[in-house]
Amino acid sequence: MGKSGCSFILLELLLLQCLISLGQGYDFFYFVQQWPGSYCDTKRSCCYPTAGKPAANFTIHGLWPNYNNATYPSNCNKNSPYDGTKVNDNQSTTLIKMDRTIVVVSDLFSRLEVSWATLACPTNNGTKFWSHEWEKHGTCSESVLDQHSYFEATLNIKDKVNLLHILEAAGIRPDDNFYKVEDIKEAIKAGTGYDAAVECNSDPSRNGQLFQVYLCVDASAKDLIECPVLPKRKCKSSIQFPIF
Repeated sequence: MGKSGCSFILLELLLLQCLISLGQGYDFFYFVQQWPGSYCDTKRSCCYPTAGKPAANFTIHGLWPNYNNATYPSNCNKNSPYDGTKVNDNQSTTLIKMDRTIVVVSDLFSRLEVSWATLACPTNNGTKFWSHEWEKHGTCSESVLDQHSYFEATLNIKDKVNLLHILEAAGIRPDDNFYKVEDIKEAIKAGTGYDAAVECNSDPSRNGQLFQVYLCVDASAKDLIECPVLPKRKCKSSIQFPIF
């Protein structure tokens, strides 16, 4: 290979490195929701946020950029720390549909407290959790989504994907009973149209529990897609769906 060929390859590698450092190197997102009953029902336990006990519903863990080869970028821009004033942009308004009513929301904090609640101890308002998610994951999609857009897009996806409703429609309820993992996956597939990965944790008695669900979202963070690659998460064949 001549010098010109080597130089071209070197230029491509440098460009790729530059794109990744600017948060432009990703192919899709994992949209991850967690069941609060399983988060709390461990030896570690949990603390309710300052806004009070969350509703018995799945909550957001994060929207995580990923590559098609099963790797992922992280902490892409140290010069873009979490800034609550950017997230809670009172100049923008969002229309969300709750049952049959259209509600106008002028900020994101109220929605974050409901749909992206923290359960970490000690009790806090969620800022540390949201900051971690933005700085580790959100900065890697910054060429497409600024801080406000990142959180707003994630909340909008949550509004579209009501996992609890989907599971309950299939007879799978948070009642401390055990359900087959395959039945859970089939219910989610039927309700969303896409395959999902299920992650489990263990309660103090070492029972496997339904903990997190992974679905995939396109690079614009607008629509669910079939996962290019599903994360490998181990679960027992039957797991508990704990009460919260």
